[in-house]
Amino acid sequence: MYYLNYFFIFSTVGYLYETLYFMITKQTANSGFLYGYWTPVYGIGAVLIIYISKKVFKSLKINKFIEVIIFLFIIFFVLTFIEFIGGHLLHFVFHKDFWNYTNYKYNLGKYISLEVSGIWILFTLLFLYLIKPWMDKIIKKIPKVITYILLILFIVDLTCTLIFKNKLI
Repeated sequence: MYYLNYFFIFSTVGYLYETLYFMITKQTANSGFLYGYWTPVYGIGAVLIIYISKKVFKSLKINKFIEVIIFLFIIFFVLTFIEFIGGHLLHFVFHKDFWNYTNYKYNLGKYISLEVSGIWILFTLLFLYLIKPWMDKIIKKIPKVITYILLILFIVDLTCTLIFKNKLI
């Protein structure tokens, strides 16, 4: 339940972040590809950050600063890979680009930009050291029934998105 709750919370936070970003920059893009108010790539990212940080910090018994540097390098590549795979997967399924970094100076194709990957590292530090300790207290108090309801709603949303937005029927 712990990881699922983080997934749902940060999928929603990601949706709100992108919506706010598009409003501020006056872009007309939609946040996310689902009908609901969640953008799963942010939830996946949050869960991976938590999981990898536990593995790295438990297995490495070296200077804390070096541990953090190694962790940030791993996260840099993992989150960049998730963005790369996500961009290609969404293009394959919906025949549409949900983001395009070709106008960024340090882009590596449409779906990866080193500038954006650097921002994910800053968000990772903010998340891991400021937000997560506070959120852990809240996450553990979420009733299981809420998590199950969210899981059902997410599956229904994903199914409806694949059927109706992708015009499978």
